[in-house]
Amino acid sequence: MKLSLRHWNIVIGFGLLLFITGCAGSRTAFDPQRKYAPAILREDYTLFRNVLEESHPGLYWFSPKDTMDRYFQEGYQQLNDSLTEPEFRRLLSYVASRINCGHTTVKYSKKYSRYLDTLRQPIFPLSMKVWPDSMVVAANLNRRDSILRRGTVITAIDGHSTRQLTDTFFSLLSGDGHILTGKYQSLSNRGSFGGFYRTVYGLRDQFRIRYIDPTGNEQEVMTPVYNPPPDTPVKNITAQGNRKPEKEAPRPVILRGSRNIQLDTTLHSAYMTVNTFERGHTLKRFFRRSFRELQRRDMRYLVLDVRGNGGGDAGNSTLLTRYLADHRFILADSLYAVKRSSRYSQHIQWQSVFWMMTQFMTRKRSDGHYHFGYFEKHAFRPKKRHHFNGDIYILTGGNSFSATTLFAKVLKGQSNVKIVGEETGGGAYGNNAWMIPDVTLPNTRVRFRLPRFRMVVDKDLVAAGRGILPDIEVAATAESIRLGTDPKIDTVRQLILQKAGLVRVKQ
Repeated sequence: MKLSLRHWNIVIGFGLLLFITGCAGSRTAFDPQRKYAPAILREDYTLFRNVLEESHPGLYWFSPKDTMDRYFQEGYQQLNDSLTEPEFRRLLSYVASRINCGHTTVKYSKKYSRYLDTLRQPIFPLSMKVWPDSMVVAANLNRRDSILRRGTVITAIDGHSTRQLTDTFFSLLSGDGHILTGKYQSLSNRGSFGGFYRTVYGLRDQFRIRYIDPTGNEQEVMTPVYNPPPDTPVKNITAQGNRKPEKEAPRPVILRGSRNIQLDTTLHSAYMTVNTFERGHTLKRFFRRSFRELQRRDMRYLVLDVRGNGGGDAGNSTLLTRYLADHRFILADSLYAVKRSSRYSQHIQWQSVFWMMTQFMTRKRSDGHYHFGYFEKHAFRPKKRHHFNGDIYILTGGNSFSATTLFAKVLKGQSNVKIVGEETGGGAYGNNAWMIPDVTLPNTRVRFRLPRFRMVVDKDLVAAGRGILPDIEVAATAESIRLGTDPKIDTVRQLILQKAGLVRVKQ
């Protein structure tokens, strides 16, 4: 007997209903407190190590193999008891940080990340600005607190000195090479310090804070944890306890936050902020229009702020470089992957895409690596149209990372360029990046980022392992934070006034 089309629709619909019901019934509610048995954790940890040893292009760049072997073994030996996902992630982060690669970081599973997005939880109340020898309050969520105000110097929290706190948090932070500026800046980013404090020490109702009072004496005070108002929708609470806009910001507002330019016709100067090189921010059009306007208005000074630029598409950073460079430049001494295929491909995001791309775009050389020859040989030329030839001041800091470092490296030392601020968080020597898929561990579903290419920008700088050093070093101080001033901008303004002959140069 043949079934009619109507009957087939009923059968298919019924089967689909059974499938959906079965899937729904098989799901279990997510338990954020779930503990994973040591055997399961060891299985995920072994995969974590195997993938890194097989495919990470810079695993032994700054930590020799025997050193990394010791860290891997140390981590494995700690898997004797059951752990929650946050505890396991903390262990993996400790080991990953020893690679000294800022692109190799560990993330929660997707389910745990979604759980955190909907969780109303207390928040460590203080955001900090952290330096090697001190830290000050940058913001306090307890707005009625009249003691721990912006600019207050903190010496200890719950008996932990500032040095103990930073050393402990640094052990969980990934960073490029031997650069510390990026790590201090990571702790200083809004809400970050509190997140690390929760991860390491947990939260309590009150915290014992030691601080320096206005007379220079050390004092102690108890400050409460910050609890978001109960009427605040969970989705509108950020990690800093602030409210997000009820509606998503209009696209022009978003774009202005990622890149914008302001003109001062009196000083013939322009202030351009570029907070990302990621795609989707219409950067090509923004650069074209901006430099056309600078030329039309005969601007002589350009302040380019990339302090908050964590990188993105090297094509965008290279385009900006071409508007400013006065010479041809090659991006890298070498760019290569150590593997095309992987024994663990089912766990690596985009593995098939990566394999296909390297088949067509890379060539295996005598060193056994798969080289991306185009970027090793291609010389980029300065833009002819709307090229800026005036004085350039580039503002950098610990958040200047990845593609931003490529940009600053080309312009460093150019006669009309001054880099002002702090050492970049990204390595001047290069980085491990270019294509960075997630690897998902099969049991805990914890993820970690796996750079697939090593980019050596300058082989002579690898041993030092430093970032781009500024020509004029300027950093925030406790006083500038208290007053809400920007010493880097103030310094550049003084330089422009001197150039324009409007102030005398101090002897």
